[in-house]
Amino acid sequence: MWHQNYTAVSGNLWLSAAVAALPILLLFYLIAVRRLAAWKSALAALAAAFVIACGAFGAPVAVAVASALYGAAFGLFPICWIVLSAIFLYRLTVESGQFEVIKDSIAHLTDDKRLHVLLIAFAFGAFVEGAAGFGAPVAIAGAMLAGVGVRAFDAAALCLLANTAPVAFGSIGIPIITLAGLTGLPLDKLSASVGRISPILSLMIPLYLTVVFAGWRKTRAVLPAIAAVGVAFAGTQFVVANFHGPYLTDILASLAAMGALVALLQFWKPSDDFFHEDAALAQRASHSAAVVLRAWTPYLLLVLFVLLWGFEPVRIRLESMTLRLDVPFLHEQVMRMPPVVKEATATTAVFKFDWLAAAGTGCMFAAILGGLVVGMRPRQMARVFAATLRQLALPVLTIASVLGFAFLMNYSGMTVTLGLAFAATGWFFPFFSAFLGWLGVFVTGSDTSANALFGNLQVVTAQKLGLNPLLTAATNSAAGVMGKMISLQSIAVAVAATGMPHSDESKLFRWTIKHSLLLTAVIGLISMVFAHLTPWVMP
Repeated sequence: MWHQNYTAVSGNLWLSAAVAALPILLLFYLIAVRRLAAWKSALAALAAAFVIACGAFGAPVAVAVASALYGAAFGLFPICWIVLSAIFLYRLTVESGQFEVIKDSIAHLTDDKRLHVLLIAFAFGAFVEGAAGFGAPVAIAGAMLAGVGVRAFDAAALCLLANTAPVAFGSIGIPIITLAGLTGLPLDKLSASVGRISPILSLMIPLYLTVVFAGWRKTRAVLPAIAAVGVAFAGTQFVVANFHGPYLTDILASLAAMGALVALLQFWKPSDDFFHEDAALAQRASHSAAVVLRAWTPYLLLVLFVLLWGFEPVRIRLESMTLRLDVPFLHEQVMRMPPVVKEATATTAVFKFDWLAAAGTGCMFAAILGGLVVGMRPRQMARVFAATLRQLALPVLTIASVLGFAFLMNYSGMTVTLGLAFAATGWFFPFFSAFLGWLGVFVTGSDTSANALFGNLQVVTAQKLGLNPLLTAATNSAAGVMGKMISLQSIAVAVAATGMPHSDESKLFRWTIKHSLLLTAVIGLISMVFAHLTPWVMP
């Protein structure tokens, strides 16, 4: 049994935090400055973390190796599994020619690329986040947005940026449920707390997205659409999170946003066109309702299967088939120590191979059935599947490496050391609690994992400082989502989904990081206001 030591370097927290930060700084340097490929950067950071975990923090070699392998396995399943399924579904629609019909149907609704960004990147992406999460929104929405004519880099960047507002309530509310379970805070109050921070962001993001994409002058022409989408999404998110709970927040909010935009377009059109493709439009055919329905069937099946997989009676039955493996040399072999936990606690390390219950499996069923519906033969589908595997080879390596790095940081205590350094900021902690959540998501690529990692630390620190623990826990989740757009696995998924060259990963990282830091600071300021000026806002 090995006990984590959060002041392993000379018994000093700040020195220990500086050393713990070295692998993360190396990761930033390699991908942003040296412009090294994401998979090479991730492997280098993993190697550095291994040396520091064993050499400076005293982690046994067996623990370090087991945690890295555990993380890599988690990266392969369920994360890469759902990405593979989502990209496979998309490629089937392309190979069958049905994606052209889908593009025509969207163009029939509107030819304006600004509205495509609102409809696909923000609203539809939020729906997929609420139903599935784990990389699927960026994969599916990114592929669709690139498919309707948005430049690949823009499609990837905008989908990463859009995949912020819904993430705290993603995957049928799993991040909030996880946070409540680990901190002991009431689920309904925690949902309401996040539901009073996230809607502010949700109201901003449609405008922010459009300005980033088209510039302010071109944005003014679509302000009614931005207002309709933002108000519908944020308003529904607030109401559902506060009065129902976290489970259907994203799904209902995204449906409200899509419905609001479709309704608006029945009697309003932008005063100008943006990226209006005359040549392409001239060749577009008008399709019957039956043809359009057939083309959309794979995605309708995706919605059906994801909702079915999230329906509790079905989910319980599917999870009964899950295989569980206690990770050797790691399960209950590492003790987490106060103040992260109230008393020394053995950490669990159980790999869940939920081969049937995973959202990726539902997505794969949708892809196979959808492929058959649109006329693909089994041999054709097998060929497309093989091509999808080749396309995802490097992104899969990146994702597995990053998750191995993240789990090694977690089990060695290095991430907690960084968290404790943030907690030492005292009165300013509500602001820095946002960056603590951001750090957690950047390292792990998951709001759920960041909540599991830092949720209890947020609560314990708030109680010591006399702050509302609901606020800091909610800030961890609401601000953490800003780290998702710069996590290397998210970038790898976006690059794969849009067909960008892998050499553009560093360019995409440099583009997203400035938006990530700015939006995290905004949430930090909101948290400061709620903590010190309007504490009555929180439940």
